[in-house]
Amino acid sequence: MTVDWQAGGAGVAGSGLALVALQGRLSLREEVAQALRAAIVAGQIRPGTIYSAPTLATQFGVSPTPVREAILDLAKEGLITIVKNKGFRIKSLSDRELDEITEIRELLEIPVVADQVGRLGEEQLRELRTLAEAVVTAASRSDIVAYIEADSAFHLTLLRAGGNLRLVETVADLRNRTRLYGLDGLVKNGQLVGSAAEHVQLVDLLEAKDRPAVVELMRRHLQHVRGIWAARPE
Repeated sequence: MTVDWQAGGAGVAGSGLALVALQGRLSLREEVAQALRAAIVAGQIRPGTIYSAPTLATQFGVSPTPVREAILDLAKEGLITIVKNKGFRIKSLSDRELDEITEIRELLEIPVVADQVGRLGEEQLRELRTLAEAVVTAASRSDIVAYIEADSAFHLTLLRAGGNLRLVETVADLRNRTRLYGLDGLVKNGQLVGSAAEHVQLVDLLEAKDRPAVVELMRRHLQHVRGIWAARPE
């Protein structure tokens, strides 16, 4: 089942995208929360617009209850603001907040990934390559939501290899707070596949045990969050 995002019954201008297929792996509440989270990160749910629970429930083909529960979950995460008797709107990010998120992610992620050089086993590297290839596949299909989900799975799996689950949770939260508005532009100009290929390149470098190159690629990759991918919506 695919879902096209609408706000108060009107489509999101310029998105033209089917966002989420609920797959039955999680509870309805968790599935809806995951779908909303992906849409926020993708920049397809945008600041200044109020989104209603009943409208989203109709699109998901579920009752309003799991949608309202998911909205409460995202409000606790700080991703959205509840508008009483109307629905919710997402919180916009300032330039300073984007700078801070990028800086924190660099401080947390780069050392952990660099420390995995020479420590990852063959099975771990195979798993990472499979996930990296899923990112490329999603990009080649211009499937933004699948891209974000695969990208998140890749990076969080790599970080889990470091053994610090609290750090993984922190990075996951920071990723959720980032709005990747520029992904639409990357799809249109054909650059998303090139960006996706960096995931495969990173696995290649990890296999080659090239620590300096791993550090440099990670730094460049994370800067995308603050650069093109964090561009403001038009």
